[in-house]
Amino acid sequence: MLPAVDLFEYQGKQFFKGYGMPVSDGEVAFSVDDAVAAAERLGTPVMVKAQVHTGGRGKAGGVKFAASVDDVQTHASNILGLDINGHIVRRLWIEKASDISEEYYASFTLDRSAKKHLGMLSAEGGVDIETVAARDPEAIARIHIDPVDGLTQPVCRQWVQAARIAGSAAEAVAEVLVTLYGAYVDADADLVEVNPLIVTSGGDVVLLDSKVTLDANSTFRHDDYATYDATQTRDEREQAAHAKRLQYVGLDGSVGVIANGAGLAMSTVDVVNQVGGQPANFLDIGGGANAEVMAGALEVINNDPAVRAILINIFGGITRGEEIANGIIEATRRVDIDSPIVIRLDGTNAAEGRALLEPHLSGELMMEPTMLDAARRAVELAGAGGQEQP
Repeated sequence: MLPAVDLFEYQGKQFFKGYGMPVSDGEVAFSVDDAVAAAERLGTPVMVKAQVHTGGRGKAGGVKFAASVDDVQTHASNILGLDINGHIVRRLWIEKASDISEEYYASFTLDRSAKKHLGMLSAEGGVDIETVAARDPEAIARIHIDPVDGLTQPVCRQWVQAARIAGSAAEAVAEVLVTLYGAYVDADADLVEVNPLIVTSGGDVVLLDSKVTLDANSTFRHDDYATYDATQTRDEREQAAHAKRLQYVGLDGSVGVIANGAGLAMSTVDVVNQVGGQPANFLDIGGGANAEVMAGALEVINNDPAVRAILINIFGGITRGEEIANGIIEATRRVDIDSPIVIRLDGTNAAEGRALLEPHLSGELMMEPTMLDAARRAVELAGAGGQEQP
């Protein structure tokens, strides 16, 4: 399983436009000169918008109205290089300013508990949807959509009415939402969100913002996703893991974590915290734990200078314990490890796997019977600077 692919706003709008949905004209800019040239081509007034994979751009000063080209130059100079929630602004979206009459909120995502798609719609757009939900939960109209049935025009009209969207724009909004749902499904998206979806003073419906998250595991069906993937924000560790097709998220601790399965990896991170340690990462090697996969995981973690101990937590399922053990043994031969390793191996043929590991155990390669014991040992080793405490 691969991490999701988050699109920048401008990519999301290009995505929407590709499905025939109305978006404002704009251009991406990587420098102040690019921004000025874009504004001259588009014609002022324009919006100068930071492009980062995080929210809160407006509050951080990353979205500015520019009435003139001089304003564009000033705002672009101030926004490029700005730190927004730990994300440095490297690119801008210069967009033709819109005359806004109404602002709505719309999104589609998967409700796993209901095993259906979830649509959310509100006549109160342009602000954080969490704020709206806290203040007036009834202001958000929710709809569950069976993937087999899809979202029909009659059902969408009822949904729009439930969201208190009325007047001449209601029909146009319903048409856009049906198209938006179709794009969400066709593109294998995890999330599409528009906030705001606006109605202009002339009565046109426009998707004024975009938040799109794609399922990276579907890239074999979408050749163009390689372009989106190339612009993902990753640190050096995450980039190395991505190259090896590992599901990795860098954290700030000193205990490197390797587990098979996202649920087990999250539980391992939690247990490390529970016993007083700090995980250096989340790393899910998936269902396989062969030598090549394990060596790649160890190499990524070993290259993190903050790691002082490594915790390998594997539960054998389809992959049997002896296969996992052989993979770990071979991987430690291939990679020159700088930190001690603690292993917890359970599940299918775990006893056979532990028997294979036994002759290789040392002060640098240890094994514990439970996840809690293994986490405690790894945290102790990390706290002792990578050396086993007396």
